[in-house]
Amino acid sequence: MGYCADVIIIGGGIIGNSTAYYLAKKGCSVIVLEKSDALGNGGSSRNGGGVRQSGRDKRELPLAMYGVKHLWPALSEELGMDVEYYQQGNLRLGKSENHLKILAGLTERAVALGLDVKMIDKTEAKAINPYLSDEVGGASWCPTDGHANPLLATLAYYRKARELGVRFISGAEVTGIKKVKGQARQVVTTEDVYEGERIILAAGYESRDIAASVGIDVPMTKALLEVLVTEAQPAMFYQMLGTAAADFYGHQSSHGSFVFGGTSGLEDVNKDNGTPVTNSITAPCICRGIMNYFPCLAEAKIVRTWAGWIDVCADHVPVISQVEEVPGLILACAFSGHGFGIAPVVGTLLAQMAVGEAPALDVSDFRYDRFKAKL
Repeated sequence: MGYCADVIIIGGGIIGNSTAYYLAKKGCSVIVLEKSDALGNGGSSRNGGGVRQSGRDKRELPLAMYGVKHLWPALSEELGMDVEYYQQGNLRLGKSENHLKILAGLTERAVALGLDVKMIDKTEAKAINPYLSDEVGGASWCPTDGHANPLLATLAYYRKARELGVRFISGAEVTGIKKVKGQARQVVTTEDVYEGERIILAAGYESRDIAASVGIDVPMTKALLEVLVTEAQPAMFYQMLGTAAADFYGHQSSHGSFVFGGTSGLEDVNKDNGTPVTNSITAPCICRGIMNYFPCLAEAKIVRTWAGWIDVCADHVPVISQVEEVPGLILACAFSGHGFGIAPVVGTLLAQMAVGEAPALDVSDFRYDRFKAKL
C-alpha cells in the first residue's frame, strides 16, 4: 500500500521532527519515517544538550546565533512543553597553555563574526563557577550560550507536529529513494512505498546509504559517543560546560542530575556488532576528566550511561542542501555531533527550502557538493 504527502521526511530525530513541525505550520502534509521503534533514538537522545554558539565552525555560527536569538527563548511556550532551556552561559575550560591557545583561536574567530564571547582568566572563571579546581588556568566565556533537554525538546516537536496533522511511522526501514521522470519522488521501505513532492533525508549516518540509492554521496563516518547521568545533586551551577581538550561536556539539569558526555578514543575496541552500547572504558575515562575540573563531584554516583552514533562529516560541518542532480531531494545530515543546538533553525530553513521560499539564512556553505575537486 502506498502513502502520499507533500513532504516525506526520512529520520525521526530532532531535525526531522522540527522540520515536520515547521512544515505543518505552513499547511503542508507531512509523513515522517523512522527506522527505529522509538523516535529520537539516534543522536537526538544521546547528547549533552548544548545550545551553544561558542566553539563552532565559522560556517555554523550564524545558524547557532540565529537560533539563540530568535527561536530557543520562546520554544517551550511555542511547543507547549518545557524543554528545560537555560541560558546561563558556556564555560570552555583549559588547563594548559596549549588549551588556552586553542580557546583563544576559537574566541577570536567568533568575535570577528559578532559573537559576544571572551577569554577569561582563572580568577574570573572561578567567580562565575566557584566549584572549578585549581588546575583550571582559564576559559572562554559566552554568556548567551546555554543548554536544554534533548529528549524533551525532541518530544515537544513530535507532539506539536502530530497535533498539526503530521503522520509519524516508526519501524519503517528505508531501503532507497526512487526517481520518477528525473525527480526524487518515492521513498521505498521494507514494507511500503511513500510518495511526495519533496523528500528530506535526515537519517544521521544512515543517510549515506540512502543517498547512494540515487547516486549521491556525503563523505561521513560514524563515531560512538557516550553519555552518563549522575544522581541528583544540590543546585550548584547551570552553565554549559566544555573543555579545550574535549575531555567531557555537559551541564546540571533542572532536577539536579548532571548530564555529561564524552569519548575515550578507544570505542573501536568495543566489539558490539554495530549496536551502540556502553563499555567499561569510556565512562571511567569521562569521569576522570570531570574530576580534574570539578573535584566536588568525585563522590557523585552514576545512575546510568548510554551510547549512540553520531554522523561525522569529513569537514565536521553539516550538509543542508538541495541536490541539483536529483530535484526534489533535500539533504540534512552529517551534523557531526553539533545538531541539537541548531535543530530549531535547521528545521526552519529546511521547511522554507521544501516549499520554495528563500531560506532565512544563507545555506551555501552547507552544499552537498562542496567536497568535489575544483577544476
